[in-house]
Amino acid sequence: MKSSLASLLTASALVLPLSMPTAHAAEIDGNTPIARVNGVAIPVIHAAFIKQSRVNRGANPETLTDESIRDALISMEVMVQEALRKNLDKEASVAAALDLQRKELLSQAAVEDYARANPVDEALVRAEYDKAKAAAGDNEYRVRHILVDNEKEARTIIQTLARKNKPPKFEELAKKHSKDSSAQEGGDLGWVLPANVVPEFANAMVKLKKADFTRIPVKSEFGWHVIKLEDSRKLEFPSYEELRGRIAGQIRQQMLRRYISEVRSTARIELIGKP
Repeated sequence: MKSSLASLLTASALVLPLSMPTAHAAEIDGNTPIARVNGVAIPVIHAAFIKQSRVNRGANPETLTDESIRDALISMEVMVQEALRKNLDKEASVAAALDLQRKELLSQAAVEDYARANPVDEALVRAEYDKAKAAAGDNEYRVRHILVDNEKEARTIIQTLARKNKPPKFEELAKKHSKDSSAQEGGDLGWVLPANVVPEFANAMVKLKKADFTRIPVKSEFGWHVIKLEDSRKLEFPSYEELRGRIAGQIRQQMLRRYISEVRSTARIELIGKP
């Protein structure tokens, strides 16, 4: 099933706040005024910025009428002029916030400029898709496990499960003995792909028959496992078209992280005090 592919295709952690409008200033006459407040013109590009910013925050585009955007900009300009009249821009906290916002916008502009100049190669996207598909394999497995600290305890659990006279349920032993976070669910890990678990676990899991459990403890970096196979089924791997955008996004984020790292490596950085 497609749901179990999530950890194979996890996006990178880099998050960049997008504040630029979708339409670039070069595509429109951005200096065309839409209103004047005390002689100060409000350019149409500001309306594009405000609209995109509100859409990014979850606003319904249909509710963002030209009139409402213009009204918001007029109110903003009125208050900006009032703040300047009171010299609020000279206050230390306000000046620092304005400086930081400027730097954030310039940083974002540099990132977007790099992204435009370095589009993701389609061949690389296809290669990553093929790699993920090969790693996923042909089947996925519904498994439970019990994780303990030592081999002796694992062997005792296996002996208990294997006894002929009313052996306890696997779930009960998992709740009682497992140190894994799945213990409260009876050791249930849901549907698992071999590529998404450590090799030792995967190798033992794929050899099990339905409803059977490992007769020898499985050692991994996490401890000692007793594994039970609930079921298995053929994996329905998503098509290239379904995953293309997601994979391209991951590659783009990786490229941006490398770019930022490269630029940082050329800078002289001094750490002074605590933030």
